[in-house]
Amino acid sequence: MPVTKTWRPLLVALLAAVALPAAAQDKNAKKKLYCWDQDGKRICADSLPPEALGVAREEISSSSGMMRTAEVQRALTDAERAAQAEEEAVRRTEAAAAETRRLTDQAMLTSFQTEDELRRVFAERVNLVDNSIATTRYNVTSLREGLVTLLRTAGERELSGKPVPDKVANDIRARHAQLRYNTVLQASYERQRAELDSEIEQTLQRYRELKGIAPAAEATAATADATPPSP
Repeated sequence: MPVTKTWRPLLVALLAAVALPAAAQDKNAKKKLYCWDQDGKRICADSLPPEALGVAREEISSSSGMMRTAEVQRALTDAERAAQAEEEAVRRTEAAAAETRRLTDQAMLTSFQTEDELRRVFAERVNLVDNSIATTRYNVTSLREGLVTLLRTAGERELSGKPVPDKVANDIRARHAQLRYNTVLQASYERQRAELDSEIEQTLQRYRELKGIAPAAEATAATADATPPSP
């Protein structure tokens, strides 16, 4: 039946009556109830005061009064944020170290076909450090002998009642400073040499693991054990 002008106002009124409860229900569904702890008491309200913005709270649907829609954690303190940032930094550092180890292993496998090739690379570093140690040792010995000579000259002049020339005094100070520097440098090179030995052994072990190669000593021992004794 077509809608006449007489029925149109009534139809509009009926549609509005149906739509209004639905709209009101949707509005109520969107409203929330906030609950949080303050001074040992449980407080619930339909809005959050400024002092409750940073505390842990629950958000509950006001339509049912039962369904918890969200849970908001409290704001972190400065110390907690700093600890969290430090933990994240440690995590990133460990991840970067693991990635570096992976890339290093990959490069080692692709760059060196045999253990001898890897040893030759280390041999170049060993020679470099050994030459540095030899140079500093020579310098330390030479500087010490020269300093002893200067000190003997200055001591003899003082014992004879003569003043020590400024040039001799300056040479003593300069030679002593050079001796101290080269002594520290020598110790540094010797420490590097000891650390290099450990690095070489660890790297070779890692290379063998990646290649699935038994160490030479173990392979030799295994071969000897497997060889039957001569009659």
